[in-house]
Amino acid sequence: MLLHHYRFTPDHELFDFDEFRQQLDGQRSPIAPFKGALKEIQARLDERFLSGTDIRDLVRGRAWCMDQLLAMAWQRYPELDDGVALLAVGGYGRGELHPHSDIDLMFLLASDDDTPYREGLTTFITFLWDIGLEIGHSVRSLNDCEREAEADVTVITNLLESRTLAGPEPLRQAMRERLSPERMWPADRFFEAKWQEQISRHYRFNNSEYHLEPNIKSSPGCLRDIQMIGWVAKRHFDTESYEDVVARGFMNDAEHRILSQGQAFLWQVRYALHMLTGRAEDRLLFDHQNTIAELFGYHDTPERLAVEQFMKRYYRHVTALAGLNDMLLQHFDEVILRPRIPLEVTPLNERFEIAGGYIQARSRAVFRNQPSALLELFYLMAEHPEIEGVRADTIRLIRDHRHLIDDLYRDDPEHQALFMALMRSNGNVARQLRRMNRYGVLGKYLPAFGQAVGLMQHDLFHIYTVDAHTLRLLKCLHGMRKPEAKREFPVAATLIHQLPRMDILWIAGLFHDIGKGRGGDHSLIGARDVEAFAESHGITQRDTRLLSWLVENHLLMSMIAQKRDITDPDVIRDFAAAVGDETRLDYLYVLTVADINATNPTLWNGWRASLLRQLHTEARRALRRGLENPLEREDWVRETREEARSLLSVIGEDMTRVDALWQSLGEDFFLQYAPSEVVWQTQGILAHENQPPPLILINAPTADMAEGGTKVFIHTHAVDNLFAATAAAMEQLGLSIHDARIATSNNDWTLNTFIVLDDQGRAIRDPGRLEEIRRHLFEELDDPDDYPTIVTRHTPRQLKHFKVPTQVAIEQDPGSDRTMLELTAPDRPGLLARVGGIFLEQGISLSAAKIATLGERVEDVFYITDRRGDPLTDPERQQQLRERLIEVLSIKG
Repeated sequence: MLLHHYRFTPDHELFDFDEFRQQLDGQRSPIAPFKGALKEIQARLDERFLSGTDIRDLVRGRAWCMDQLLAMAWQRYPELDDGVALLAVGGYGRGELHPHSDIDLMFLLASDDDTPYREGLTTFITFLWDIGLEIGHSVRSLNDCEREAEADVTVITNLLESRTLAGPEPLRQAMRERLSPERMWPADRFFEAKWQEQISRHYRFNNSEYHLEPNIKSSPGCLRDIQMIGWVAKRHFDTESYEDVVARGFMNDAEHRILSQGQAFLWQVRYALHMLTGRAEDRLLFDHQNTIAELFGYHDTPERLAVEQFMKRYYRHVTALAGLNDMLLQHFDEVILRPRIPLEVTPLNERFEIAGGYIQARSRAVFRNQPSALLELFYLMAEHPEIEGVRADTIRLIRDHRHLIDDLYRDDPEHQALFMALMRSNGNVARQLRRMNRYGVLGKYLPAFGQAVGLMQHDLFHIYTVDAHTLRLLKCLHGMRKPEAKREFPVAATLIHQLPRMDILWIAGLFHDIGKGRGGDHSLIGARDVEAFAESHGITQRDTRLLSWLVENHLLMSMIAQKRDITDPDVIRDFAAAVGDETRLDYLYVLTVADINATNPTLWNGWRASLLRQLHTEARRALRRGLENPLEREDWVRETREEARSLLSVIGEDMTRVDALWQSLGEDFFLQYAPSEVVWQTQGILAHENQPPPLILINAPTADMAEGGTKVFIHTHAVDNLFAATAAAMEQLGLSIHDARIATSNNDWTLNTFIVLDDQGRAIRDPGRLEEIRRHLFEELDDPDDYPTIVTRHTPRQLKHFKVPTQVAIEQDPGSDRTMLELTAPDRPGLLARVGGIFLEQGISLSAAKIATLGERVEDVFYITDRRGDPLTDPERQQQLRERLIEVLSIKG
């Protein structure tokens, strides 16, 4: 199948085949000349690629050169010529070859008996291998083709894309007749099978075009989606060119431009990947993204890295192609395959109706005559949840008329009112905004959002483009409104129904990251943008202030929860003062939970949920008490102690022993732990009283617990290297520490609690694995002087492609007599154990740690003192610690 609009003209200057024939005549063995020809052809193609030659000339040119070489090779085996046809199939059959694409060949026989040709075929195939060709081949008779094609849609797809390279062409024609839609795989059955095939393929890639390391062949919106359009059109129309497809109304000129431009870009990327790697590589890995960006002429700017500019272009192309694929296949299904199926039609108004569950325009001129309908359609869909989607012809009309959305359109009060009606709808607003983005309407109506479409951040933390992340956040907000959300998001799913205005949340979510990629603090830029939006859309000043505050402070809650000691009453008081009232707190909490979940699927886990829930609870309590009546440390300690005491009394603990133990633990113990944790640790210590240390308690979350982290409590004699030894031992176990609370009792026993996850980011629940962890920690920590070996596993491949400078910030913790050390460093196995070792050699004591791994980097906060328990105030000593951390933790090269 040669489905293309572009016409390839054979390039005889690429390689002189006449001279090559003469060269072959003078050689005893043809292997060396063929090898030399292949090498020369590829070198010239690569040279032309680097000079900017049209990629279509290169891809088709390599296929044409391969045609000539294979035909010449075939001539050396005259015994095959009468009964065997040499066919190019698959991608090569389409006339497309990249530098290391498989050369798919089929040897087609008229008879089932291949005995007369077996020796010749074996010799020919061996010759192709000897000259260095990467071929995929099959030997089939006409009967084989018919039988295998009937049984497998992949086989018939491969055979439809065939060309005769040598041998009798009537054989291929006979095969085509046997494979005709009249005999097998009629267009509707073929289409259904290929559609299911595409659904399965998209599912393997999470149904998303947005991958940090996409597969440019198989990911949604990539080359397979383009080929899918061609296969369906080929089977139905039996056409060999896109001109025929356009002429038959399956695709229009604008859509063909999207397809051909997207294909040309993806071909460029694929050619570069093959050329750089020396193999058939279709994964756009981090290893290659920077190199290709540079090869394509991108340069770093103050606002954006070259690789981010390149990947933005990639995402814009694949998003457009994915949308085109969806629309064309839906159009094919509706208009071509099911035209005779009667549809139930329900009028909505003068402009729209529901046909077969899908909304459609009642006139092709509806958007031209009433441009407001471009927004009205999405509002109607939000108000009518029974509507499944948009009919393909109406999608095409939207795409053809979205250019009408200009400054005048955006300033029109009627259009602004329609957009706000959508925001205030009780329906699935998130879904309609996703559709608006898919059809190119949202970025037109909100140009700032349009700038963020396809914008990625080159790291392992933000795994989606800004627009995809934003729409996922909105989808998460909608999901929180469902009853089943209370199991995963118990607090947020309750609060979201108590918020005064849902439209405030939609708008804040839509604008929270809209300032990214424009230079400066994106939170401040977004706050200014949302203020301008609110002013033009008639939002009250009070709500405008709330929107602006939410956008500007959307990172505040996660930052405080993950980096500050939220057991400190002063931290809670300062946070509550920054928030101001409970309404803002509730909005911010819900927005924060959705933001974390939409950034990276691995981020939301039990310990983050616990931190945010605790911060929300304590801040709400502070606000209800009144900021002028803050909860003092003594009150906090007293309330925790009283509640824990009551729980222990109920379960029958000896309160005399409890009081004696608590006398030695100190007040900080009751500041750092919730009453339930105090009870758990107290019971464990008392039960272990007459046994040798260390005491290792492990509390695995049950299936119905909101917290997803496994808690490890260590009670033993306090020694200087205990934290480093613990971190090293946990690394040996393949555990990652996500939170550490380090405390020492008045009689120098540790009260250390760690939140750990396995190497997949999951809590450990298996009893056997928990016992293995407890036993290993006991063996390693019974004598911490016998220091566990720090693991030396290889740094994962992805991490090597990000240059994260090690940065150390040291300042005094305003709420306590401690020093706060913030560490940003490249993630690597054994990092936390190395930090503990540096603290040991520098005479540093650790009282608490907040561990945050954000993709390729860590952003950890440590609360430290010197060995006497005093803050680290000496500038010279601070500098010495800073330099040592940078020296040890920076990844060289």
